[in-house]
Amino acid sequence: MTKTILIKHVIQQHIINLLSERETARFSDLRPPSTETNLFAYHLQVLVRRGLVAKVNDGYKLNLEGLRYARATSSDNAPHSSQPDVMSVLVVQNSNGDLLLQRRDRQPYINTWTLPGDRLYSDDQTAAAPIRRIVEDQFQLAAINLRHAGEAYVRVYGPSDLITSTLTHVYRLESDDVRLDDNLVWVQPHRLGAYRLAPGTESIVTRSFFNDDCFFEEYDEQWG
Repeated sequence: MTKTILIKHVIQQHIINLLSERETARFSDLRPPSTETNLFAYHLQVLVRRGLVAKVNDGYKLNLEGLRYARATSSDNAPHSSQPDVMSVLVVQNSNGDLLLQRRDRQPYINTWTLPGDRLYSDDQTAAAPIRRIVEDQFQLAAINLRHAGEAYVRVYGPSDLITSTLTHVYRLESDDVRLDDNLVWVQPHRLGAYRLAPGTESIVTRSFFNDDCFFEEYDEQWG
């Protein structure tokens, strides 16, 4: 069964979009310029009543339903669907054995560290296509030797309900040539616990170290 949430009003879209890029935001930060306060407050409360936004001590944030909606609309304006996402992610190690982690800059799981990856789109001809985009466009590496390591199905639950479910194609790459920035870091494997990781990250990394031909694993993880 597909559950559809559709946000049409421009003020409500503005609120969701802004909270997709922050963990929390104050009322004054959420209100669009030149928007009358009472009108804005009405639409904010509509999102609260619909279960997309929650009031917290330091402002407002997306709740579980809001996180699901943010995930479904992170690349386009398609309505929220209960179908799982399909991703391709990359386990990168350098010659020292360090792992490459990337900071998430959008909800869900904003400001956590995860494996570089991207969604698989219908016009991608292979499951490795998102990885090649990342390696060539973001990492600026020309010649790469990818290895398909396996598949992981990751379901993430909040206190009372499912947040996201993702089928993940996992690839491996050895390289010392990745250009780091504020959102990319090398981490020693035994130091992963010192980072706030996105769900599934440590499980996928650990399983990929087995180095078998092709694995398939399913993980249920709690969040929040």
